[in-house]
Amino acid sequence: MPRRAAISSLIVLGAALTLSACVTARMHERSAINAVGQRCGFALGEVFQDEEEKKLLFVIRQDISPAQRTCVAKWARRNGLKPVIVDNLEFKAS
Repeated sequence: MPRRAAISSLIVLGAALTLSACVTARMHERSAINAVGQRCGFALGEVFQDEEEKKLLFVIRQDISPAQRTCVAKWARRNGLKPVIVDNLEFKAS
């Protein structure tokens, strides 16, 4: 009998983990995003979350330091987001 209970527990745990992966991403408060951006050394608007891609946390800035990159990436992962860092933008004059 103990084996049957252990197998049942594993099945229930597996089902719970599978369902938790299906949770939809949520929009974080703009104030929370701005706070982490400022804490990590970014200006307002350089760190943002887009409504179309709620699972992504965008950072757009030239010359991001490794410490800034790590700071934002840790916060994003703790909050269920994937960090997307764009740091090599080139604006050409037309």
